[in-house]
Amino acid sequence: MFSQFTRLLQGFVASKQVGEGKILPVIPQLIVPIKTALNTRDPSVINITLQLLCKLVESEEMVGESLVPYYRQLLPLMNIFKNNIENVGDAIDYAQQKKACVGELVQKTLELFEQHGGEDAFINIKYMVPTYESCVLN
Repeated sequence: MFSQFTRLLQGFVASKQVGEGKILPVIPQLIVPIKTALNTRDPSVINITLQLLCKLVESEEMVGESLVPYYRQLLPLMNIFKNNIENVGDAIDYAQQKKACVGELVQKTLELFEQHGGEDAFINIKYMVPTYESCVLN
């Protein structure tokens, strides 16, 4: 599993160095390793995977829209961790600055999916993550 994830990470970095138009054709091959990484339910692996998804969506113009058909495979796992936010009361949560808070990272990823996913993104996100509130419509 980690070899797939490592190859995914290396492939993403290599495609960023090669240039535009190289990521979109391989999106279908990326879904299984991403889903496998999310299925580990290990917060550190999920954290890296979500950061990778955010960079992936922002990397090229149509990547966000091309991920919409795969929401049914990716979003149920994100829904599990959406509310995984530590309540520290009036203290400061430094994990948020380090992007180590999985719940905050899930929220950011969902917002990027909505912003870059086209007109059907919100409906699909809301179907899979019922507690999600739009960041575009408000």
